[in-house]
Formats: sequence, structure tokens, C-alpha cells
Amino acid sequence: MKSKLIILGCGSSVGTPRIDGYWGHCDKRNKKNIRSRCSAIIIRGSNSILIDTSPDIKNQLLINKIKNISSILFSHEHADQTNGLFEVRPFYWKYNKRINVYGNFRTIKHLMKRHDYLFSKITDYKPIVKANIINNSFSLGRSKEKIHFKTLKVKHGQTKSLIYIFQKTAYISDSNDLSITNKKELKNLRYLILDCLNLKKHPTHFNLKEALFIHSQLKPKKTILTNLHYDLDYDYLLKILPNNVIPAHDGLSLNL
Repeated sequence: MKSKLIILGCGSSVGTPRIDGYWGHCDKRNKKNIRSRCSAIIIRGSNSILIDTSPDIKNQLLINKIKNISSILFSHEHADQTNGLFEVRPFYWKYNKRINVYGNFRTIKHLMKRHDYLFSKITDYKPIVKANIINNSFSLGRSKEKIHFKTLKVKHGQTKSLIYIFQKTAYISDSNDLSITNKKELKNLRYLILDCLNLKKHPTHFNLKEALFIHSQLKPKKTILTNLHYDLDYDYLLKILPNNVIPAHDGLSLNL
């Protein structure tokens, strides 16, 4: 059975354009420069696994005609990855079944504190999600629709972010940990979806130079740059990147 991954959003924490209409160096005439906050979804049959719930998740799912969510993976606890969790309530109403969410201990602890009413009955509203702490490897789905995951913890400034590895693909939306170049699990993948915030060095994200260095060391067949800031214009990146490195855009679909 075939699987696909859709980049629902590939923008930085403020997206492009910003809420005040600022486009930075991005050409507003190019629709691929319209970037919502980072989320992705893996689809294999009826198994639809969401990675992160960005503040833009409602529009992302509507635009991509996603009508089912089987489970949710979180890379880390920051607001641009988690603040859309409230939006998934209709999937609970639709199936009358709590949605399993997965993350490391710190992320789950944060979510259960910040969104306590979604996890346990403290008001008149029923809880809609169930917390699961991730181990190093796990599988989601049934029978032929099952997808197996491996995870790696990496530095993301003062916190830790999870890399998800599945079907010869790695998803690394938020990290500044150059030690990933030594991880054998990340070598020679089909797709490397990689954080690339901007041109300047940053304390919590890879910049363009670092992302290209990681690509050269890990040697995937294709690297897709995500978490793109508004100083990185889509066409500018296309002109300067190697043939097997491309900028993501919202709605980019990959056959796995």
C-alpha cells in the first residue's frame, strides 16, 4: 500500500506574510511564498498521522481536504507546533473516540498542563485526546496501513525536539543540533525534511549554510527545506540550491 506525506505548513513561527502584512524578502506574487506554520501529515490508506498541530491547522486540513485524523505526533512543546490542538475536536465528535497524541515526556507534560481540559474532564466538556509518551520506536495503524517510526532526540535551543524517521524519510522541523550528521539512522534516506530558518546563524534553528552541510553529510536522495523565514524567497532558493535540495511549500506532497 502506498503512503504519502503532505507538508501542510512550512513557515517559521510567524508565517509568511506576518500578521501585520509584512512579507520580508518574499515576493508576494508567488503563492509558494504564502507559508503557514509547520505541520505535516502522513497518509497510508485510512491511517492519517498528523505531525504537530500548528495555529493554522484548521485551514491546512481544509485546504488539503483532510477529513480524518487517526493520531497526532508532536515534535516538541513550542506554541507554533501545539497551539492548534484545540482545533481537532470535530474529529472526536465524528468518531466519538479520543485521539491518541504522542510526544516526549516534556511535551506531553506541557500539553496536559496548558490544555488540561482536552485530556481530562474538568468542565462540562468531554476530554478529546489521550496522552502517550513515546519510546525510541513504535508503530501506528493496523495491518497493511501500519507505519513504523523511530525517533531521535535532538537539541532545539533550550529544549529537545523529536526527529521522526519512517519509510526512508526523516522529519526534522526544529533543531540546531549539528550532531545529527553522525546519526546512522539518518544516512542515505529517500527524503530528509529539514529545518532551515534563515540566512543568518540562529540559536535554535539551522540556517541555510548549516542545512546544506547536513545534506552533504547525510546524503539523502532529496532534501526538502522547511520552517522557512520570510527572508528566504522561494524562487531565490530554487536558483541557488543544488538539484536535489528544494524549498518546501504549503501543500507539497511526497510519495513515500
